[in-house]
Amino acid sequence: MARKITKLLVANRGEIAARIFRTCRDMGIATVAVYSDADAKAKHVREADDAVRLGPPPATESYLRGDLVLEAAKAAGADAIHPGYGFLSENAGFAEAVRKAGLIWVGPSPDAIRALGLKDEAKRIAEEAGVPVLPGYRGAAQDLKALTDAAKTVGYPLLIKAVAGGGGRGIRLVSKASDLKAELESAVREAESSFGDGRVMLEKLVERPRHIEVQVFGDAHGNVVHLFERDCSLQRRRQKVIEEAPAPNMPRDVRAAMCAAAVKLAKVVGYEGAGTVEFIVDGARPLALDTFWFLEMNTRLQVEHPVTEMITGLDLVEWQLRVAGGQTLPLTQADIKMTGHAIEARVCAEDPAHGFLPGTGKITGLDLDFSAETYTALDDQGRAVCKARFDFGFEALDQIPGNYDSMIGKVIVHGPDRDTASAALENLLSMFAVEGVPSNTGFLLRCLRLKDFRNGEHHVNLIGELGDTLTKPEPWMRERAAQDAAYKALFSGRLPPRTQREGPWAQGDGFRMNAPPRLAVQLEQGGEISTVTLTPQPKSAPLRALMRDVSVTVMGETFAFRIPDYADDVAALAGGDVVKSPMPGKLIALNVKPGDAVTRGQTLAVMEAMKMEHSLAAPRDGVVESVQGVPGQQLTEGVVLVALVAEEGG
Repeated sequence: MARKITKLLVANRGEIAARIFRTCRDMGIATVAVYSDADAKAKHVREADDAVRLGPPPATESYLRGDLVLEAAKAAGADAIHPGYGFLSENAGFAEAVRKAGLIWVGPSPDAIRALGLKDEAKRIAEEAGVPVLPGYRGAAQDLKALTDAAKTVGYPLLIKAVAGGGGRGIRLVSKASDLKAELESAVREAESSFGDGRVMLEKLVERPRHIEVQVFGDAHGNVVHLFERDCSLQRRRQKVIEEAPAPNMPRDVRAAMCAAAVKLAKVVGYEGAGTVEFIVDGARPLALDTFWFLEMNTRLQVEHPVTEMITGLDLVEWQLRVAGGQTLPLTQADIKMTGHAIEARVCAEDPAHGFLPGTGKITGLDLDFSAETYTALDDQGRAVCKARFDFGFEALDQIPGNYDSMIGKVIVHGPDRDTASAALENLLSMFAVEGVPSNTGFLLRCLRLKDFRNGEHHVNLIGELGDTLTKPEPWMRERAAQDAAYKALFSGRLPPRTQREGPWAQGDGFRMNAPPRLAVQLEQGGEISTVTLTPQPKSAPLRALMRDVSVTVMGETFAFRIPDYADDVAALAGGDVVKSPMPGKLIALNVKPGDAVTRGQTLAVMEAMKMEHSLAAPRDGVVESVQGVPGQQLTEGVVLVALVAEEGG
């Protein structure tokens, strides 16, 4: 029996919440946002008709509390809940609780989530349905001996995968037997933290894998269709970076077989709503009928769903809401057409040049002025060539908290063909500027320019193989950025209080006797200090103020500089070398104790922030003088965890 949704609560945050609200506005559905204290002033809260506080910033005390979400729905008078992706989106127990509360659940049935949510069970179902599956170990025994024996049978190299995993978490590559124990411990720890389930499985490694997935949709009336495939092979540490639809170099017979396998799997479990069937593909060979295997099924909407929307002209969130209300699918398989090519880049607040360290703090500038939501690129004759879309969860002056993932938004481009769409995306990213926090736009540009990517021959391991080639900007970019930052620092903002002075020596105009004025500005970036010399214009006003923190974007590459505070620098030097928490997060492990001798680069501590583990290394050789903190402790930015002294006689 069909039920009309009148007021929808989105149990999520950021860009996916804002994106769902957009469709709700078009459909005349009222909206409810939920938020943690860290998101009290967030964009998704501002855009909803109503908003309800859940709790403190940690997700375990807010967004992952299904009971609080249900209370919020009741308080706001919502009659339906959409989980977005992540958090509670693939939680069968929560889906069940929503239905028991008499609310509409915008997602597949709890039974389907349970059947497909665990990787080992999903592969068993796929095998029974006749879908090709990779060899591996999916047994119940989880002790070290059982897994070690299983690994010998599977063979190295192999992957450890969290049974309840998703989003690239709980996955570890093991190249040789001696690495198995340590990688198992790390994978189990991350799986328990991310999913509350530390069980793992082993899987034979495809050494040059491609990741291709099929979007499927089902309704409560037994109808299931596919909306073609997406290629998500460009990844960093199992996290998708750039996605596109359709997959490049895809033969028609392989597309037909892959999509048919996805539909077959969805029908076996009576799937309702949006889902994604993921396949791993042998990228060492051209795509063929024997080169793909079932990987997993995500029982939710995917981050990359916009590329499917762009090539089909359909709104997948609208489909979700209609199906959840009991309606049949809006189109049959024969009615669904594919036009052109779409490509999406994930813009994240992270610093690729320094190990992709996530960034937190205020976004002082976000250049989306050329479009609020969509943008049309024209050719020389004024004809529309490409259309772009911007799904962002943040705006200028918004605060990025350190409790969640680092993605701030997505840029999606649709064009008549892959080359045109890719070129348009490259052009947009080169104009894009994020200030106040680091961003990965320059990294994205270098990915788009890779020969293997341009040829459609990229694979999951490509970014890892290239390393600094992709993460380090060209030297001329930094030089230009430093010049721009120096001018920006000197001609705007405020001077640090301790350096404000009065009198003729405070003019700051670069005056020199019998010579043109010249200013020397010191800038710090990534722990390195450089001096930039400027020649002010003759009519420049005296420089009475400057900024401490300056961000400059050059060809899509954002450089964050800081005017050094020498009082702090001297104190740091006097106190010896220390290892600090680089951002807010949770301490996972302390690997040393006072008196231990350590070498430069040795991992001294491990912390978790923005859903990722980060190893904190020794800055030099030395002896541990002191350690601070206990595993499980929540850390703020800058907490000293390990202090070093020089070795005796060193």
